Amino acid sequence: MTKHNPTFSVISGRQVQRALSGQEKLVTEIIEAAYHAHGEGRTVNPPSYFLQFPDRPTARIIALPASLGGDDGVDGLKWISSFPENVRSGLPRASAVLILNDPRTGYPYACLESSIISASRTAASAALAADRLTRERGRPTKVGFVGTGLIARYLHTYLAGTDWSFDEVGVHDLSADHAAGFADYLDRSGESGRVTVHDTVDELIRASDLVVFATVAGTPYVTDPELFAHHPVVLHVSLRDLAPEIILDSVNYVDDVEHCLKANTSPHLAEQLTGNRDFIAGTLHDVMTGRATVPTDRTVVFSPFGLGVLDLAVSAHVYDQVSRSGDLQVVEDFFHEMNRYGG
Repeated sequence: MTKHNPTFSVISGRQVQRALSGQEKLVTEIIEAAYHAHGEGRTVNPPSYFLQFPDRPTARIIALPASLGGDDGVDGLKWISSFPENVRSGLPRASAVLILNDPRTGYPYACLESSIISASRTAASAALAADRLTRERGRPTKVGFVGTGLIARYLHTYLAGTDWSFDEVGVHDLSADHAAGFADYLDRSGESGRVTVHDTVDELIRASDLVVFATVAGTPYVTDPELFAHHPVVLHVSLRDLAPEIILDSVNYVDDVEHCLKANTSPHLAEQLTGNRDFIAGTLHDVMTGRATVPTDRTVVFSPFGLGVLDLAVSAHVYDQVSRSGDLQVVEDFFHEMNRYGG
């Protein structure tokens, strides 16, 4: 067998954005296929690993190892940081890289800037869930965004890019400046719905039939189940906004039960309160395959912990796009000690 020395490439954020821009429908299809692979047992997705700091309690760095099987299988690791204090100095909260490994040799063959990949897969997952969870009740016409950072912007982009439209778009953020900035983005994006900045989260929830939580909350602050008496669909992307009483009063779907019910997410707090998981109605894959029927007369909450296999699927697509374009930046001699006995 002829030995071919492995190569290693670096893909920048600019290249990632170029590969994904305007591809919302395709990326959502990639995410849907990855969910099917995961639901059918064709992935390996261990628990995420959290690096936390006693002197920086709001900050963390998370490792998401994963393996995606199939003819075009790939292994890899996303390493993503969340430093909320960055926002004060104008830096984005999150930064990330992702390593792709060749499943035949184990050699890493690419490092990709991954904050855009992470935002894209999160937004595509939420847009897919919004579609699947509303097919029986009809698409909502009033959406509300709680939290107005990068994830909220990508979520709106992916909803618009998968043919959603709204009569009304609500916005709420603890920072009035951030809320105003997001409202300005909505105007520039061509959003046709009437944009309203709400002073309180309670006001926004009552005014919306699709509620998107995309905050950095560490503990629940929405505590009154009566706010959801109109039974909206809730995309609980940030995972820790809702008190367990609201989770228990709703019909709940997750991306993966074991992953989501940990790290003091709202569903995890509900499990701690009740001692069981009976409040989980199923996974998004269950909904996609018809194993779970979504009610139309209850509040429906989707809580996605975020699976590493989704990042791998999108990253592999980006790598292929950049490679085919001829713009792959190969790091010469990245692997140096390739002779077992030297020389």
